This record gives sequence, structure tokens and C-alpha cells, in this order.
Amino acid sequence: MTRLISPSRQVAFDVLYEVASGAYASDALLSNAVPLDPRDAALAHQIVFGSLRFQKQLDFLIGYFARRDPSRLDQVVLIALRAAVFQLRYLERVPAHAAVHDSVEWIKGKARSASGLVNAILRKVNRQPVQWPDRSTRLSCPEWLLASWDAHFGREAAERIAEAALEEPRRYVRMATADAEADPKHFEPTSVEKCFRLTGQPPAGMRLQDISSQAIVPLLELMPGLTYLDLCAAPGNKTLQALETPLRLAVACDISTRRITSIPSVCPRVVLDATQQLPFEPKFDRVLIDAPCSGTGTLGRNPEIKWRVEKEDLGRFQSKQVAILREAANVLAPGGKLVYATCSLQREENEGVIAAALDGVRGLRVETDVWRVPGRHEGDGFYAARLVLEPCWKAQKPC
Repeated sequence: MTRLISPSRQVAFDVLYEVASGAYASDALLSNAVPLDPRDAALAHQIVFGSLRFQKQLDFLIGYFARRDPSRLDQVVLIALRAAVFQLRYLERVPAHAAVHDSVEWIKGKARSASGLVNAILRKVNRQPVQWPDRSTRLSCPEWLLASWDAHFGREAAERIAEAALEEPRRYVRMATADAEADPKHFEPTSVEKCFRLTGQPPAGMRLQDISSQAIVPLLELMPGLTYLDLCAAPGNKTLQALETPLRLAVACDISTRRITSIPSVCPRVVLDATQQLPFEPKFDRVLIDAPCSGTGTLGRNPEIKWRVEKEDLGRFQSKQVAILREAANVLAPGGKLVYATCSLQREENEGVIAAALDGVRGLRVETDVWRVPGRHEGDGFYAARLVLEPCWKAQKPC
């Protein structure tokens, strides 16, 4: 009798299949891995994220061993081959026969006629070193992304960004200092106040929040008694961080009814499209825009983004980001501060948005801006700019 596919590989294959259809790996893995024990869940995680992080290298290796262009293979065949080649070439403790057997058995359920081809290719895979044909393959990153980072940060920094995206990211939490000091074996302090690096499994129910994400809210310079508006709030980590300060009023908004429910009911929550006129009469002392973006600063945690985002998408993101920033400026009190942030490394979504917004909103100026760049800084890539509305500016007329 044919041996069943191992639970970990079954989940990994199924998640990669969902990702190929548009799902996000972390979300799909979270739901699919529920029945797995911790050891199987860890292997499924390794296979899924390794297959996505090293996808361009894996496709080259498939072509190398198959002696054919991998782009001509069906998507489902590529999924099976990438997952197996990743295990055969990149994981030391996985038995080769198990990786090959489970890939062949899985493909039988999707495209049975391709099982012989998958088996034949995988039988040729070995661990002998190969020469990568170009920088893009070596770094497993689209050339247009590398070129954009070359132009913005320099070639050396660009390569460090791509290399950082190939590593398993560290995990961080936000908590009171006293709580972390009570368990120093599992929490390491970082340069961001109340942000701790995890060295073990987080306690049940504890929210993970990247260190770069935690570095954004302090830019608002919140003080007790101020009013605060968070326009793109879900899943709510920054809202909760802001509410560590006793504010007079805090309002959390998001376009998604489903996602806004992830924000605890600790303040008013409003479902709205922030690109449209905002339904607020009062002016807010502080406004945060954690703008929807390409996410190219999060490739370590969301490697599928590398293979989805195209250069042409950046203009679409920029149009939405400029609209949100201009609407936010309309509800900012004179003398108030607005922080615009993205987890993108693309100039079009950052400095380009600020320049376009300043061109259309009078009285608004940049006070400071900050970059967090993978390979140079700990955590995800982030950009943030703090803008100030001149105190004497009222009714769009200079004082």
C-alpha cells in the first residue's frame, strides 16, 4: 500500500497551493496547521517559507536538473518540485526518500499524469554546488526590486536588504518592562522602549509586533489629554500602543469590517474609506497613517510579496496613499502632528507621496523622517515622516 503523505508536508503543499491562488502564507498556514503537533507545524512552516524565500534559486535548480525551462511547467508541478528541492538542498535532517515520496504522492492528487515527471526530476537532485547565473538568482529577488534599492540605498545596502529577506525574522512583543524582567530567559530588551525580542515561545494570547512597527508611534510625541486618530488601524497593535498614553479621545478606523474586529474595543472603531472625505467634525491633535502599501519592507515575513508586486503597481499604491494623506490633513488641528508610515522600501510610496501631498496641502511641512532598512536595522523595513500643520494656519488661509 502507498504510504500516506506526512501531515507536515500535506499542510505545506496545500498552503503553497493556496498562496499560488492569492492567499498570504502566514494566514493560510495559521488556519491549515491547527491540527498539527508543534514538530510537524515547525516543518510545515520551514517548507512553506523556505520555498517562497528561495523561489528563484529553486526554479533555477529545477531547470538545472530537469534540463528544461521551469516556466513551462504547470504551477502545481512547480509547487511540488520547489517544496521537494528545498528540502533536498536546504534542509539537513529531512530524509531524501520522504521528501521525494510525499511530493510525488501529493502531485498524484492534483495532476496524476505529472507524477512520473516529478519523480524523475527529483531523483536527479543532489547537493553538489552550482553557480548561480546572476545576482537576481543568487539573492532570490526580482531584478527590478534590486535595481530600485540600488538607486535609493546603494548597491551594497540593496544586497543586504535582499539577504535579510532570506532569513527567518526575529519575533518581538510589546510589554511592560517589569513583566519582561520577571522572565529574562524568554525576553531580551531592544533599543525601542517596551519592545522585547522573543527567545522562546510567546505566552498564549500575546500579540507579536515587529520592532520597526513599534518604533512608529513614538514619532507622534503623544501626551496625556490629546486627541488621536488612527486611520488604517487594523490589526490594532499601534492603536494599543498609542493608548498606553492617557488620551482624551482615540478613534481607530479601517476600511475592512472584518479586520477592524481584530482591534480590541478599547476605543471607538469606525469602518471607513480613508481616501474619501472623513466624517469627523473635530480636529485631532495627532493623526497616524500606517498606509496600505506594497509591503516590500516585510519580505522576510511575507516572501510571497517578492513574486506578486510589480513595478507598475507602485503608481496605484501612491495614488491611494496621497489621497489618504490629504484627507488626514483636513482633520489635523493647527499645530497638530501627523505621522505617515509604510512598511515599503520604495521611494514612490514614501518620499514621493510626501512630495505630492505637500504640493496639494498648504500649511503642512515635514518636521522629520526616518528609515529602518533591513540589513542595517533590526526588524522590518519601514519609512515614517512626521508632518506638522502650522499653528497659525486656519481655514486654509495663511496667518
